Amino acid sequence: MNVVYLSGGVGGARLLEGLARAVPVASLTAIVNVGDDFNHWGLRICPDLDTVLYTLAGLSDPQRGWGLRKETFRTLAAVQRFGGDDWFRLGDTDLATHLMRTEWLARGETLTAVTSRLARALGVPVAVLPMSDGQFETHIETVEDGTLSFQDWLVRRAALPAVARVLFRGDAAASAEVVRALDQADLIVIGPSNPYVSIDPILALPGVREGLSGKRVVAVSPIVAGRAIKGPLPGMIEALAHRPPSAGAVAAHYGELLGGFVVEDGDEVTVQVVPCLATRTVMKTRQDRLLLARTVLSFAERMCC
Repeated sequence: MNVVYLSGGVGGARLLEGLARAVPVASLTAIVNVGDDFNHWGLRICPDLDTVLYTLAGLSDPQRGWGLRKETFRTLAAVQRFGGDDWFRLGDTDLATHLMRTEWLARGETLTAVTSRLARALGVPVAVLPMSDGQFETHIETVEDGTLSFQDWLVRRAALPAVARVLFRGDAAASAEVVRALDQADLIVIGPSNPYVSIDPILALPGVREGLSGKRVVAVSPIVAGRAIKGPLPGMIEALAHRPPSAGAVAAHYGELLGGFVVEDGDEVTVQVVPCLATRTVMKTRQDRLLLARTVLSFAERMCC
């Protein structure tokens, strides 16, 4: 069974790591959001791609959820001394990823090819695809501060400005590799990522929703008992869906796209629009990731039989 996984950053990367141990890696492809990519210190930064790569390589920091384990920040301290931008924390070892990516992109390589090179160097056996090789940027229209780039809103301003709307700018298309992966997929799994800013950018690309049509699609809820494990999703649901944050609100957002939805035990009472499986979805350990991955796959098989 060919499994295609749609992912954002931390939560999505953790379940992906479990799936990589639950199925043959040759049958698993990850399509990763690049709507929050940006330039910083003259370097091309791809936060979700890097989180996925570092997690699959076993190098991610388990406490922060981003960056590399045992990272140092001496370069950042030096930048601060010179009065440079220090709001986005780039670690010393992490810088190598951004330096090489920026150099290879400047030589004319696609982001897909660059990501493949990084994955091989890190020992990542799973096919990791950026959703597009073109420019496609997520912006947040706020109530009082105008429209902000995603990282400006999320990191520099700590996601405090109230959200009025999520905007996507750019005319990028899904890469040929993404289109082919969707066409060959037997199962699409949407990870427990923020639907508005991690998954919707992927779905907004021309042809992607059509590529999911007629496929088996299962999503995992990023909301547990009305709260997110990480990130600003609860407030975004209140602002954009005009309802309390819940697993049911996420299911309603995806709507007819889903054939099944996996939620935390107890949250099934909030879901009314799609067949639902309640289980333990909080992944505190690597074993939790593997167990949830197996549960999702088993549910998908039963659901579609």
